[in-house]
Amino acid sequence: MEDNPNLEDSPFINAEAEAQSVQLDDDFKAAVQAEKWKIESNDKLNLKLQGNVYLQDSQHKWAIVLHGYTSSSAKMTRWIRNFYEQGFNVLAPDLRGHGESEGEYIGMGWHDRFDVLQWIDEVLAQDPEAEIVLFGVSMGGATAMMTAGESLPENVKVIVEDCGYSSVSGVFVYQLDDLFGLPEFPVLHAANTVTKMRAGYSIYEASAVEQVKKSTTPMLFIHGDADTFVPFEMLQEVYDAASVEKDMLIVENAAHGDAVKVDPETYWQTVWTFIGKYI
Repeated sequence: MEDNPNLEDSPFINAEAEAQSVQLDDDFKAAVQAEKWKIESNDKLNLKLQGNVYLQDSQHKWAIVLHGYTSSSAKMTRWIRNFYEQGFNVLAPDLRGHGESEGEYIGMGWHDRFDVLQWIDEVLAQDPEAEIVLFGVSMGGATAMMTAGESLPENVKVIVEDCGYSSVSGVFVYQLDDLFGLPEFPVLHAANTVTKMRAGYSIYEASAVEQVKKSTTPMLFIHGDADTFVPFEMLQEVYDAASVEKDMLIVENAAHGDAVKVDPETYWQTVWTFIGKYI
């Protein structure tokens, strides 16, 4: 998703509200300057990773906002702005191989989950009293769910994922068939061999479902029922896997990543209501 989308992409986008939001996004970028935070990944790659941080005065509310596939923190203004306007400090990292962060491969959230743990530590170093929400869209949503299965500090109060996939193999199998008419075997198996050699993990182990099963953090799941990129059916998979306090928002006629543009009022009302229970 881009900051300045084409309003004609979908007839279901609320064009008037979207035009207003785009203007507010542009005003925000002109008025609010981000600080640059940097970390180095804990694995053998020692990647230099960067994030944009938007700080408030005397606030302990924090949002870590995670972008999607081939996107970057610079394209997450819509969500950064809305969290900031609600009084949150916002950290928006560039995930591996995206934006200003190093990386020769895209980890699809699997290795990124460990980087998010480091970003959480950076927030706590800045503010030990921080109350944190993890928020992500698309691959960022999957990254948030994959992080959910790790041992998180009590400061992480709630997780919100928007149109994340249930597993890396699942979304790849779906895309191979939907876009190219290709079978899982041998195509994905060959790709997995390369992934294990170059990226050091198996596509088949990178599962948001299995991570969500281990989570103890309340979670809100959002998906558009017209999503044909990350299939809508994946929403039920991850929702059913969660044994925590949880809720689900289905936005009718919303394509991939478009829930916030099709029905922004319901979208944000649901997000703030759910987060407000814990922060």
